[in-house]
This record gives sequence, structure tokens and C-alpha cells, in this order.
Amino acid sequence: MGDIRKRSLVDPAPELRGHGLRLRIWDPESESDVENWLRARTDPEFRRWNTPLVLEEDLDDARASLASHVQTAVDGTGMPFCVTDEVTGQTLGHVGIGEISRPLRCGRVGYWVLPEARGRKVATLALTLATRWAFTDFGLHRLELGHALGHTASCRIAERCGFPYEGTLRGAMWEAGRQDAFRDCHLHARLATDEEPPR
Repeated sequence: MGDIRKRSLVDPAPELRGHGLRLRIWDPESESDVENWLRARTDPEFRRWNTPLVLEEDLDDARASLASHVQTAVDGTGMPFCVTDEVTGQTLGHVGIGEISRPLRCGRVGYWVLPEARGRKVATLALTLATRWAFTDFGLHRLELGHALGHTASCRIAERCGFPYEGTLRGAMWEAGRQDAFRDCHLHARLATDEEPPR
């Protein structure tokens, strides 16, 4: 696998393909990418389960937010993948690896799917591709996945992708739409040495 400390996440930027999907890095210079980022992050279902550091309200907010996510790839602390249909190029969602610790070879994954792409296993398939890349090409040892308590769909995706439940973290996430109150979070994780989940 080589030394993870010498890896660059964006030179060249990884592009992953499989299961009818193409994963590529988001482009904050693309109007389409910015519009889809804003549409997703203002979606009521997204905001029900996630409270970002900055709540995007318009295209300028979205462009700045997206640029900061892409910067993590430059810094080597993350990789924000735009999930698209491999044939049509339609944007379907996002899967990202963040909070990467190079000494510990660990990171944290998150994902969301645009409303029109839900119910098609996009998150499951995208997470499968991103996890394989993180372990085999980028050399991580551990990936963690957290979701708000009660988010059963995210829990199922984690289990399907080989991320078993490890415990409940108390007060580890903001309440929906608030930054002054907290809620509990399920922690799932997967190691590079774990067996691949059944297809």
C-alpha cells in the first residue's frame, strides 16, 4: 500500500467507477455542481438528519461550502466524491471521506442522495466504491460512520456495507437545525482487515 503520508488525494484526482456509478471530485467552479450541492443541502430530509457548520441558503453560500470541502482533498484531510450516473452523468448524490488522520490511517465517511435518486441503492453502492478505494488505493486502516439516532435508513446502509454498529455516542451531533442543542449518534466502523460484506 505504501506510505499514506506521501499520498496526494487530488494529484491526480481519483475517479471511481462501478455498479453503474462514477465517483469524481466535486468542482466548485461548475454551476451545475454548485446548484446540486445547494439543492441537496437545503433539502428538508437532509436537514432533518444533518446540521452543517454553515447552513447554505444561496448559491454563494453553496459555492463557498463546496470549495471548502474540495480544499480538504488538497490538504489531504478528506475526499468529497460527487456521485453520478456512469452513463448519463446525472448527479445523484455525495459520498465523502473526511477527518482523515494520516498517522492513524483512519477517516470518517458520510453520504447523501438527491431526492430523485433515492430508493435506488445509490448510497449503498457509492459507499461500497469509496470504501474499497480508501482501503486499497489510499491505504486507510479504519473508517468510521456516524448518524443521528433514529436514522434507520442510514443504519441499514452502514450494515449492508460492512460497517457494524459499535455503540452510541451521547450528545455527539447537533439537533436538526440547531447549534445550541445536541443529540445522540450511532457509531459504525469498518477495518481494512474485515471481510467484504456479501453482495
